[in-house]
Amino acid sequence: MKQEKNQKGWRPFLQLVQQANPPKLLISIAILLSLITTGVGLLVPLFTKNLVNDFSISAINAKSISFLVVAILAQALASGFSIYLLNRIGQTVVASIRDRLWKKLLVLPVSYFDEHPSGETVSRMTNDTSVVKDLISDHLANFVAGIISIVGSIIVLFILDWKMTLVMFIAIPIAAAILVPLGKKMYKIAKGTQDETAKFTAVLQQVLSEIRLVKSSNAEEVEYANGRRGITNLFNFGLREAKVQSLIGPIISLVMMTLLVLLLGYGGMRVSSGALTAGSLVAFIMYLFQIIMPMAQMASFFTHFQKATGATERIIDILELAPEPNATDDVEHVDADLKVEHVNYSYNEKDTILHDINFTIQSGKVTAIVGPSGSGKTTLFSLFERYYQPNSGRITIGDKSINDFSLTSWRSHIGYVSQESPIVSGTIRDNICYGLRREVTDEEIQTVAKMAYADQFIADLPNGYSTEVGERGMKLSGGQRQRIAIARAFLRNPEILMLDEATSSLDSKSEKVVQQALNDLMNGRTTIVIAHRLSTVIDSDQIIFLEKGKITGSGTHQELYQSHPLYREFADQQLHRVEE
Repeated sequence: MKQEKNQKGWRPFLQLVQQANPPKLLISIAILLSLITTGVGLLVPLFTKNLVNDFSISAINAKSISFLVVAILAQALASGFSIYLLNRIGQTVVASIRDRLWKKLLVLPVSYFDEHPSGETVSRMTNDTSVVKDLISDHLANFVAGIISIVGSIIVLFILDWKMTLVMFIAIPIAAAILVPLGKKMYKIAKGTQDETAKFTAVLQQVLSEIRLVKSSNAEEVEYANGRRGITNLFNFGLREAKVQSLIGPIISLVMMTLLVLLLGYGGMRVSSGALTAGSLVAFIMYLFQIIMPMAQMASFFTHFQKATGATERIIDILELAPEPNATDDVEHVDADLKVEHVNYSYNEKDTILHDINFTIQSGKVTAIVGPSGSGKTTLFSLFERYYQPNSGRITIGDKSINDFSLTSWRSHIGYVSQESPIVSGTIRDNICYGLRREVTDEEIQTVAKMAYADQFIADLPNGYSTEVGERGMKLSGGQRQRIAIARAFLRNPEILMLDEATSSLDSKSEKVVQQALNDLMNGRTTIVIAHRLSTVIDSDQIIFLEKGKITGSGTHQELYQSHPLYREFADQQLHRVEE
């Protein structure tokens, strides 16, 4: 069981790095340069040994000095290039991991984003991948060079004096007994820190994106408390990490200093007895430092490796998620009836939202879906868009299931105008063209803006179509955002149009303009409308009344008014109020 746990730590990390396809040539060159750096470092103590043993003014000649200078310069240059290459490799690996993550996130089903706050996902994309980058760029070079330095130094030390080398090995089990439990503790702390960072990022993103709601609700103190809680938790994790770090360094230093004193004492005795030369003792001490320094660097490497393995687990969790169900066939024309056949759906497999839904949306006609809030109207739209899959039943166009078509092809035939009318940060032109996979001319943009009755307010803006709309379109009014969304739908020229409460949040003047634009857009298209206000749908070719996830009536306005008590109640309340 313990072995499995260890494998879970390092194997996924290595596989993740390997899948990033790091440049093998650069890795080979970096390792070669590290070998040169370490090799030169191993020669310097031997040179010092001979210098001490044969010390005289005549021994110090230009040749010896030149050799030493060239060796030191070669070591510095090789070390510098090695560090640069490993940093480049780290950046390349992390760019590849982020590319895979971003590509995966864009094809995950909407249900993933329902369950995971966007701030948490952003943290996985930025913070967790940065941890992996830091390990490769900042610590891997020292780790590789350290291993080479330690192995090379130990081999030379055995040649110099095997008895003193055996004394030195006393430190290994002592250091291991200290570092292994501390490493396990650091892994738990690092994993907790990354989880808490993700939660804190989620809080920040939620609050900052809804800052108007925070201020209008006087919720500054509540949100400050939420943020303060995250800051405190991160502070506590930081303190726990600092405690472990404060133990690792000094304890290793204590062990090594004790070992140094023992070796100096034992080596001094051997020098005085003639069993060891003074130069060999100096070389031995220099090699010892070439072991001590890499040992400290390796301890730092393993500390960061524990952090990277925790980050790796979360990255792999996302990469292994199943994408949206997709197919390869393209939809050429959507000119057949859209049928919903015995569809059942629930978000959590407990509370069923839609119960055995059956109806047909006639091609080129207007079908309205009405009913109380929470009856499943928007969920039905989500099934049409294939954001979710029915638990049972199917939706067909003609005689084929909509799941038989590729998502890109199917969605390109749908125009969706919702109550919120999502707007992305950028210009008005960017928003009208958003998602189109072809070049769009200025004439086309102006034409659809005019068709959506948006041209007038755009002309009044200081930069016209190049006006920046702000985050989520905050610089535009609700009516302006709706008209931009309608212009976007006109430009897509969809064969199926879905309108989700498209005018419910507008004032009467804006509603009149937007409704006229929608009427023009609906002309000749298969249209599905969700509406609370019956005044906007009484002329529909078909009205479906949805109640608690079930269809309790269907027909024209007159037919439902005569046969459906709740619809008649809705009509009497709303239409009578309108007449007044």
